[in-house]
Amino acid sequence: MAGLTRVAHSRNATAYLAAVLVSSFGTSAMMLAAGIWVMTLTGSSSLAAWVGFLLWAPTLAGPLIGAVVDRTPHRRQVMIAAHTVMGLLLLLLLLVDDRTDVWLIFAVMLAYGVSFVVLDAAETAVLPAAIPADLLGDVNGLRMSASEGMKLAAPLVGAGLFTWLGGASVALLDAVTFFAAAALCLLIRPGPIAGEPETAPWRARIADGARLLWGHRELRRIVLCAAAVMAVAGLAGTTIYAVVDEGLQRAPAVVGVLSAVQGAGSVAGGFLAGPLLRRIRPHVFAGAGIAVFGIGTLLRATPSPAAVAVSSLLAGIALPWVLITVATRVQSDIPAAYLGRVSGTVALLTFAPGAIGQAAGASLLAVADYRLILTAGAVAAAVTAALCLRPPHPRARLSYASRPRQHRGVRSGTRW
Repeated sequence: MAGLTRVAHSRNATAYLAAVLVSSFGTSAMMLAAGIWVMTLTGSSSLAAWVGFLLWAPTLAGPLIGAVVDRTPHRRQVMIAAHTVMGLLLLLLLLVDDRTDVWLIFAVMLAYGVSFVVLDAAETAVLPAAIPADLLGDVNGLRMSASEGMKLAAPLVGAGLFTWLGGASVALLDAVTFFAAAALCLLIRPGPIAGEPETAPWRARIADGARLLWGHRELRRIVLCAAAVMAVAGLAGTTIYAVVDEGLQRAPAVVGVLSAVQGAGSVAGGFLAGPLLRRIRPHVFAGAGIAVFGIGTLLRATPSPAAVAVSSLLAGIALPWVLITVATRVQSDIPAAYLGRVSGTVALLTFAPGAIGQAAGASLLAVADYRLILTAGAVAAAVTAALCLRPPHPRARLSYASRPRQHRGVRSGTRW
């Protein structure tokens, strides 16, 4: 509770979390409405599915986008600009009238995906400069709780507003939330943040971020374990309809109930993360989260409604623990001048495996029983947890040789 009290008394933390809360509400409403909008205009579920792909695709360019963000020391201004630009772009959706305008929805959703990566890179640098180091875990946890909490209510608001007034009304709502988030970011007052001089070549700049991450043994291990568990999460996620239909013999609508239970677990997991991170070593906390997720994956293979509900709750609690640990370690251990490209690389490594896991799961369901898939996923999670829980190497620090090459005018490694 002491950590939450200190967060509540921090102007920077409260302004940032308020911005996350407001923008997450609009985002959660718009993400659902965008797919419904495309489906309504075209009658094609395939085209509607492209909305999700366009939102995720810019993550593939995360290291490059992060390198661009690293060029400036004015990361707070980047946050304000990203929110403002997205608000303006969403207003373009007021022009959508019929199926010939669907390309405009796709273009705005692609820009939406880019804004996610830009904001993540900028926020990763702003938070350590604006918030005390011992509160980073609390703020990252509360950010996760705010984001996941909005996913419980905002989609219903978005769907209702779409049905009542159409897609343009949801776009307008989302634009207003982006403008509000930009205004809240004006209240954040971070300390000095290092930027990278323009003399650094692009290719070397991107490579330096990957090399810096790889050279940090403990952070590298946590990130790779997070990538593995996200792949398992994608694999297990594809079985949900088979679990409900074949295992529980319930209507598909039960999937919505289980999603809500998982969302509630994520809210709780976010609140718990900060206090636990102050008491538990990061690799142990992440490993414990992976182990809990593995238990939940195994429970999902049972034909008991209660066990499956518990599995959704455990997944909701455990996965945020892993991601919050990764975010907090990156913010704490990486020099400010490299945070953009490192966070972009981490986003690629942690979220791309989820898509691969989904593709693998969808293919395996055609030839294998869902219980075998879930059991294999639980075993993979157990192995990953064991690797993450191993005591760190006594010399698990970034060696001088593995640090990024120093370009002219750059002083690196000042925070190690």
